[in-house]
Amino acid sequence: YRDVERRPGRADPVCGEPMKHLLAASVLAILPGFVAAQSITADIVNNHVLPGYDALAEAGKALSDAAATDCAATSNPLRMAYGAAFDAWIAVSHMRFGPSETDDRAFALSFWPDSRGATPKALGTLLRDEDPIAQSADAYRDMSIAARGFYAMEFLLYDETISTAGNAGYRCQLVQTVAADIANLTQDIANDWDDGYAALLTNPSGDGIYRTDLEAMQELFKALTTGLQLTSEARLGRPLGTFDQPRPRRAEAWRSGRSARHVAIAIESLADLGSRLSADDPALQESLNAAFTRALTQIAALDDPAFAGVADPASRIKVEAIRSRVEEIRAIAENELGPSLGVASGFNALDGD
Repeated sequence: YRDVERRPGRADPVCGEPMKHLLAASVLAILPGFVAAQSITADIVNNHVLPGYDALAEAGKALSDAAATDCAATSNPLRMAYGAAFDAWIAVSHMRFGPSETDDRAFALSFWPDSRGATPKALGTLLRDEDPIAQSADAYRDMSIAARGFYAMEFLLYDETISTAGNAGYRCQLVQTVAADIANLTQDIANDWDDGYAALLTNPSGDGIYRTDLEAMQELFKALTTGLQLTSEARLGRPLGTFDQPRPRRAEAWRSGRSARHVAIAIESLADLGSRLSADDPALQESLNAAFTRALTQIAALDDPAFAGVADPASRIKVEAIRSRVEEIRAIAENELGPSLGVASGFNALDGD
């Protein structure tokens, strides 16, 4: 532009007001994702992110209260509160950025996959030694993440060995402390979103974490692709293993029979995020919604809560079909939605795991 000749008595062909408006209009026409970025980001933060984390904090508090009332592993109210809190976590587990990553909170809530069996080992040591660290939730913050969060609680409530190990009084205290620790973690995440992180995402600035609206948009798009990757490769891929060597005991939360439920909750939450991200492109939004609906229909028809049937060819093919639907959604997101928004997935918290 600097090479354009400026002639006396004529408006600057580059910097004149009419030309400025034309140039701005051209740029916005080329980058439709930029036009919609701010409103879409605000919608997602206000109607997907914040409600999700608020619900998680409420469910975490209810779990802690239930454990304080009745710490028995077989307590139905406690197991129901645990299930509700775990549901709320799965619904936001794709958002691996910001407050959930501070102090490794997401890993403390959900140390999975645990390929080396660190969780039962850590809990077994606590129960054997009656370690006083379990006497308070504040002290328990320093405990290994393997003995914290929803998967540790699953062992304490559903594992035949851990749920009956050691002294009953100490085991009760441990259940209550793990539940209180979950409540603290979930409330800390919600507080950080409310107290500033939401504003950082919806109001980018040159010296902020997000410098532009498109950077904020990319973070939310990455949350979608991260959630789809986690669901396909871990929640479905791990128990599927290979045809010759299926691994049903690698399914997420199989002890409590929640494996298929987690897939359904994750897909439903990701469907909401995907629909909001594609709001400025009705045809693409319809395509994404249809793909999510196909996946949800198939998971709803699956009568295999812990993916125990992956070793049977007739049952296995149903789980493989669900994974194919998730991969179909991933393809639409990466090949169509990302370019439509003007963003790419980039590196995520699962890469290299």
